[in-house]
Order: sequence, then C-alpha cells, then structure tokens
Amino acid sequence: MHTKKTYTVQEATSKLEHYCAYQERCHKEVREKLVTMHMIPEAIDVIIVHLLKHNFLNEERFAKTFVSGKFRIKAWGRRRLTFELKKKDISKVNINQALAEIEDAEYIEVFNNLAEKRANSITETNTYKKRQKLIDYLLYRGWESHLVYEKARELFR
Repeated sequence: MHTKKTYTVQEATSKLEHYCAYQERCHKEVREKLVTMHMIPEAIDVIIVHLLKHNFLNEERFAKTFVSGKFRIKAWGRRRLTFELKKKDISKVNINQALAEIEDAEYIEVFNNLAEKRANSITETNTYKKRQKLIDYLLYRGWESHLVYEKARELFR
C-alpha cells in the first residue's frame, strides 16, 4: 500500500523556505504547493505567515520580478503581464507598481525590435496574410492593439 508522505509544520516550513528562496513565488503558488503536501488549512496559514514575516514571500517583489523577467526575456506586453499576474491573484496595486518599473522608451524599443524581427521571419507571400500573422502574434504576446495595428500598417503598406 502506498502511503502519502506527511510533513510536520517544521518540515513543511523548511521545505517552503527553500521553495521560495530558489525562485520568487506568489501566495497562490505557495498555498497550492502546501495543499499538494497534504497540509491542513491551519498549518498552511501558519506557514504562510511565517514565510511573509521572514520575507521569503513578498507579493510586491514577486510581481516586480515576474514583470521584469517576462518582459525582458519573453517580450510580453503590458496586457499579457497583467493577465498572467491576475491569474496568480496578485493585487491591482502590486500589478500597477510592477508595470510602472518598465520605462516607456524601453517598452517601445522592445516592441519595435520584436515586431520587426517577427515580420522578417514570416514566410507568407500574401501581404494581407503576412500582416494578419504579425498582428495575431503581437496581440497574443500581450501588446496593446493600437501599437500592434499601427506597426503592422507601417511594416506592410
């Protein structure tokens, strides 16, 4: 018979300190991890309070790290970043603070580089289809539609 591993609050706390130290986590991820470890709700609350008190868990820091990473590495636009953070139950305040860290000039530069690189890699010969593929790609990446349509018009006249 397969018995599920059980953890004392101490063991679980220590495990989650490592989990949070390894990579920034949000409350939702930590709570889900504790649920998969079969911790009872009371223990989960105790552990989360401990992690918050000892700064292993910090939602504002998580939001800023998430935004900066996904923006710089995956070139996600503000809409996608907001959507993904909302899925993780991050507060509007923390989302807005994190997005405010992106300089407008850098935002536009990343957008233009991404759009131009993508436009050059589309093999479609039909200009209309080519424009549509670029638009779909950029919208999926979470870039604002006014930027996307303007850029598509500029690149494919």
